[in-house]
Amino acid sequence: MSDFAGNGDIQWCFSQVKGTLDDDVSEADIISCVEFNHDGDLLATGDKGGRVVIFQRDPSSKNCHPRRGEYNVYSTFQSHEPEFDYLKSLEIEEKINKIRWLKRKNPAHFLLSTNDKTIKLWKVSERDKRAEGYNLRDESGQIRDPTSLTTLRVPVLKPMELMVEASPRRIFANAHTYHINSISINSDQETYLSADDLRINLWHMEVTDQ
Repeated sequence: MSDFAGNGDIQWCFSQVKGTLDDDVSEADIISCVEFNHDGDLLATGDKGGRVVIFQRDPSSKNCHPRRGEYNVYSTFQSHEPEFDYLKSLEIEEKINKIRWLKRKNPAHFLLSTNDKTIKLWKVSERDKRAEGYNLRDESGQIRDPTSLTTLRVPVLKPMELMVEASPRRIFANAHTYHINSISINSDQETYLSADDLRINLWHMEVTDQ
């Protein structure tokens, strides 16, 4: 965090830490990449265990003086798993090499994450309502006997505790001979580049096989 001193110089001071300060940290928990989204309200981190942890900026910390950039855990999900390339007898680590956010177009957030071989497009969305009053199921979710139905019910949306869900929308794989070291999203938000040591690929977000 920074603040201006009386003489105009910037004063830096410690603001916040996430994670552990212990020296005894497992290999999987070591952070391998970080990336802010476009407005700075979300911060995504990837680790060597293939996990993505998203932090959300605390709204109250934006308005206080001096301004504080405090973040709380928003969502955690397993992005990549370890794989084995049988043709090359090569183990592919789950470590996240890069994360890139897409600009927000609707209530959901989208991001790309990649390990050495596979790029995934993730959708991160919130759900704070659920439908109740189904015709063919009771309140516990059990299917009703159709012969016992005598009335038609219209399901209604009821408030529920906020849930943040991450779901894979696209998987771009098997296009790099060497390890992927970077990805970059185009300004059109529809295409992106992925690069290894010798090759650059141009992808379209809707096309995963070429």
